[in-house]
Amino acid sequence: MISAEDQRKIFSDNLNRYLKMKGKIPADVARELDIPESTLRSWISGEKYPRIQNIQKLADYFNVRRSDITEAYTNYSDEYSELVKVPIIGEIACGEPILATENFDGYILEPKNSLPSGEVFYLRAKGDSMQPTIPNESNVLIRLQSSVEDGEIAAVLVNGDEEVTLKRIKYQDGIILLVADNSKYPPYIVTKNNPARIIGKALKFSVDL
Repeated sequence: MISAEDQRKIFSDNLNRYLKMKGKIPADVARELDIPESTLRSWISGEKYPRIQNIQKLADYFNVRRSDITEAYTNYSDEYSELVKVPIIGEIACGEPILATENFDGYILEPKNSLPSGEVFYLRAKGDSMQPTIPNESNVLIRLQSSVEDGEIAAVLVNGDEEVTLKRIKYQDGIILLVADNSKYPPYIVTKNNPARIIGKALKFSVDL
């Protein structure tokens, strides 16, 4: 008979796997399922085990069977068999759309089922404005979307759509601020004379060693 501790560990492992596969962070899932983030994190860490109704919520959210997140998983090969090429955007060619081939700086192979829904690309981070959250030269997975929630990190076009930057979005008294996580950089205030356009939400990053 499986112990309560082992049951929590199995659930934790499966939940972490589906979060990674779908490109979700705990804050997203907690908000979308109306579950306290602290509660969700206790399941992720294996500290606690959810009630049956919450297990079903998670199964429906990830579009899997309930047993897929409650039982030990031993074979990853089927889910990771198909690889897709995700383009890396290094620099933006003047006047070209963000996903024009002129802007591509190679590709990263990703398991198809590990990617979130929607159109995605990698953006190569330049500089230290988002450190320590995002290191310089890391590849950040971006999902194309025109808006994000307050406090989320987005890829934003600035300087007449000729430069793309990663910044945390803050909405304050009707004003949009692009905020660096590195405190030595002042916020960028979006105005008519200082425009900016959100092109996607940052989901995760990877760093080559």
